[in-house]
Amino acid sequence: MADARPTRPGAEAAGPRRTHRVRLAVLVLVVLLVLALAWPVGLAVWANKKIQHTAALSSAAATPGTTYLIAGSDARGGDGIPQDGTQGARTDTILLLHVPQHGPTSLISLPRDTYVTIDGHGPAKLNAAFAWGGAPLLVHTVEQLTGLKIDHYAEVGLGGVKDVVDAVGGVNVCYNRDANDPESGMVWTAGCHDINGTQAVAYSRMRKADPEGDIGREKRQRQLVGAILGKLDVASLVWHPSEQVKLIDAGTGALTLDNQANIRTLASLALAFRAANGPGGVTGTPPLKSIDYRPGNVGSTVLIDPAKAPAFWQQVRDGKLPAGTVGGIPG
Repeated sequence: MADARPTRPGAEAAGPRRTHRVRLAVLVLVVLLVLALAWPVGLAVWANKKIQHTAALSSAAATPGTTYLIAGSDARGGDGIPQDGTQGARTDTILLLHVPQHGPTSLISLPRDTYVTIDGHGPAKLNAAFAWGGAPLLVHTVEQLTGLKIDHYAEVGLGGVKDVVDAVGGVNVCYNRDANDPESGMVWTAGCHDINGTQAVAYSRMRKADPEGDIGREKRQRQLVGAILGKLDVASLVWHPSEQVKLIDAGTGALTLDNQANIRTLASLALAFRAANGPGGVTGTPPLKSIDYRPGNVGSTVLIDPAKAPAFWQQVRDGKLPAGTVGGIPG
């Protein structure tokens, strides 16, 4: 028996309209998914093209884990860097970042005045390797010093640090001494302060007004990078593509990587840096014997303890160091 209930006006068209709306919603969802997937791929391709590269790595035999060498290149006359009469570029910051196969990640500061033997030049300060032979000679010298194969090299232009700090909206850092250092431009009242890019460059460069000299400067540099990484909210960046572009543009402008590195290498380095500065990581210096070692005509240098160094570097390599701070000013 046929249904005698009356049909509402337009009911015949309701079904097709609902179907159309469903299809439209599905289409919009598919388009959004495609855009969501395509954006990071396109961003990665764009970022890879912007990275500056240099031939830095040696042919040394591989060692366990992954080791990064990070050098702060202080090119005089760059943005945010005061002139001090020095011509050309030098490295005032040398950091060894090692991710072992097992155990804590280590971030070890190598004082720029570390006493070493540089191939073709003889005894000298470590940062002279960069001045004489650029990244390749610095990498080779650090490999001889530590026994660790450098897998990736990252050179940070301190002038570019200004743009990175400004790109994340400034950072908060702490230093417990007053400072007024004309050479670096750092003017500071003891305590914690929000700083912009220009102030960050001064904060990372000051050493002469610091009683700990290079050791104190390296502590502030590690703190600064940690503060930058702490400002990066990955979840927030996903929904703000313009912020991603600004940050990548600033970051790649400040960095030069080895020829084998790409944007994924940079991401891995950032994660390793964060791990080393976290509660389960290791930061500090090698065991030091003297911060005023004066061998012949080299001047005042930093001497790594020759009796303790071999075991120390093996512990770094194998992830055997306990989490926390190591080294520092010898007692």
